[in-house]
Amino acid sequence: MFTNTMIDWGFVIGAFVPYVVAAACHNSHYSTIWRTSLGIGVVFPIFLFVLRLFVKEPEEFTKNSMRYAKTPYLLSLKFYGWRLFVVSLIWFIYDFSAYSFGIYSSTILSNLYGNTAPLTTVFGWNTVINLFYIPGTMLGAPASDWLGPRYALALGVFLQAVVGFIMAGDYFNLSQPGMVGGFVVVYGVFLALGEFGPGNNIGLLAAKTCATGIRGKYYGVAAAIGKIGAFVGTWVFPYIQAAAGDDAVASAQYPFWVSSSLCVLSAALAVFCLPHIGQDTIAIEDARYRAYLEANGYDTRQLGLKRGESVESADERSPVEGLSETTKGEKTVG
Repeated sequence: MFTNTMIDWGFVIGAFVPYVVAAACHNSHYSTIWRTSLGIGVVFPIFLFVLRLFVKEPEEFTKNSMRYAKTPYLLSLKFYGWRLFVVSLIWFIYDFSAYSFGIYSSTILSNLYGNTAPLTTVFGWNTVINLFYIPGTMLGAPASDWLGPRYALALGVFLQAVVGFIMAGDYFNLSQPGMVGGFVVVYGVFLALGEFGPGNNIGLLAAKTCATGIRGKYYGVAAAIGKIGAFVGTWVFPYIQAAAGDDAVASAQYPFWVSSSLCVLSAALAVFCLPHIGQDTIAIEDARYRAYLEANGYDTRQLGLKRGESVESADERSPVEGLSETTKGEKTVG
């Protein structure tokens, strides 16, 4: 949830920086505007990458890690395949909507204020819309703690579907030139609910519905499929609009119909196809996964091996470490 909040602040800053650059360039010199905006966006991820190099892994991860062990891909797929499919599908649907609506928000707004509006107007309203992500993720954090990530996700996408259906049904009135502010508020609530639900919780579900040993691969596959959803969403968005033909109102309604319907599907998947997530879920999953591997002939002594270490050397090291810790404890007590 902390991660998603930082991402959402990135969306806000990512919209605000082009606004500042466009204002500094007096809505001209377009080449300078886009080059400067992209250049500024490169700086912060580099800082984050460098800082991540100094973060140590927790003890539980080190104990159950498969970094230097042979990963039982087939057994893992049999054990977690269905969960991975469900989590990946929810992530696909979320990114399908979130990224396409985020990228095309200025296009959607241009239907209200016209195509001749200056860049500062476009980027300014886009920044206002992105600001709605923040209350969504901030309110979603305590809701996730109270309801649990599964039900918080389902509640968020269900309410998002309701707002989306309302927007689609009443789009003609919301799209009037004098209703730009009202449209932005309703549209902002629609986006905020997306952060309240899957935005805050899909990564958490991906990290906690599997064992520690394969978490990185499991999470990576789910996240990658989510990004495929982002690509597909941004690619098909214009085609969804074009399906309405020359009807301007219908072309704006169709994306909300599609997205809201997918939100209902996400809510159903979260409620009926994912397990309960509690404080001890990871420990339980580690025990279940380890027992499953042992029952199918996998040597679980490989878990937690260090670089260049074999199972035999790990067995020799473990009793010595235990004796050393006992000796230290006796000295402390004495």
